[in-house]
Amino acid sequence: MTPRDFPVLLRRRTATTAGAIILGLVALAFAWSADQASKLFEQMVAKAPYAPLVVTPAGLALLVYLTRRLAPMARGSGIPQVSAGSEDPRHAVVAGLISMKTAAFKFVATVAALLLGTSVGREGPTVQISAAIMAFMHRTLRIELSAAVVIAGGAAGVSAAFNTPLAGIAFAIEELAASYHQRLALLAMAAVMISGLVSLGIAGDYVYFGAVHEMLPLRASLMIAPVAGIVGGLTGGLFSKAVLGFGSTVAVPVAALRRKPVLLAALCGLLVALCGIATDGATWGAGYDVARQLVELHTQPLWFGPAKFFSTLVTMLSGVPGGIFAPSLATGAGVGNLLAWIFPGQPLGAVVLLGMIGYFVGVVRAPLTAVIIISEMTDSRAMVLPLLAAAIIADGVSALVCRERLYHALSKAFTLTSQQEKRHAEVKA
Repeated sequence: MTPRDFPVLLRRRTATTAGAIILGLVALAFAWSADQASKLFEQMVAKAPYAPLVVTPAGLALLVYLTRRLAPMARGSGIPQVSAGSEDPRHAVVAGLISMKTAAFKFVATVAALLLGTSVGREGPTVQISAAIMAFMHRTLRIELSAAVVIAGGAAGVSAAFNTPLAGIAFAIEELAASYHQRLALLAMAAVMISGLVSLGIAGDYVYFGAVHEMLPLRASLMIAPVAGIVGGLTGGLFSKAVLGFGSTVAVPVAALRRKPVLLAALCGLLVALCGIATDGATWGAGYDVARQLVELHTQPLWFGPAKFFSTLVTMLSGVPGGIFAPSLATGAGVGNLLAWIFPGQPLGAVVLLGMIGYFVGVVRAPLTAVIIISEMTDSRAMVLPLLAAAIIADGVSALVCRERLYHALSKAFTLTSQQEKRHAEVKA
């Protein structure tokens, strides 16, 4: 390194460090806001149990309308946008994939979605918001954007959202960087660690899904882990196939609904409301509370898993901004509850964890990330080997059901839109 290179290196390190700290703080504020929104919705339902029949459809329709008008790149999870944005980072900012305007709207819209009781999570949106913050800091300090910067920003969002730095690194490798061959730079990896440590230092070592200190006997693990992997892979793969099929089918009724996104959102909102009322509120929101109850040995009705599956699917099809990480983990806990019924006499919390990881991997197809997230967020390190076995099996089974990985398939639409806008801008110029 020559003396001339030192200012650039200093600016790059400053941008990475400052960006990681800021996005860690934003992730904490996002988590707090999301929790408060869910609590406000629960208070409304307690006072007016049937209010969601009006509030959720109307609110969801309005939210989708505003998203399409004000920040179309904010719809859905946020992870596909970051994956697509990594292909051309500079244009990704201009196109809105990782712009601060989109990030701000994503923050507000996801909180609003939780205020309506929809089955969304904040983790996917945190990935997009964090990538936007990291890109903004590098542009502000006149550092050229690269795929590594965008990927690291998004992965740092996972680290901060789940309070698990190692999960952020694993997610960067498994999901966001899966389509690229370049190595992530040391500074990019540092961003993941810094953001996670900021969250850990302020929020403490929390376990959102409760603590599991039980272990399955070896014989039980050899029976239950493969079953959890197969069942989770099948159901998670079906979720992904349903989402992608809905977006690509030429069937007249579905295609007609896709052309009327606001009406589609209203119908989806009505279904979410009906499901929530029918299940006495079990399917509202991200699903942390119900999953925690299952993990901490409080049984739930066997229908919870299928009901949460339906509510999350319908919410995602509506096009509302919001993620599927937490709802998928909650659905997986419901799958584990069903497995516990099949394997009576085994520790409920341990079986629930296997169902949780099987379904979660079936949806997101990131087994290493899933093992780290679940073992860290449930303090169940003694279950790592059964969890890993179930995750690997679920990944393989899901691939048989749905060949395309969900986030990668969804990113194609954003990549195509971004390329079209780029060509349009070049023609105008």
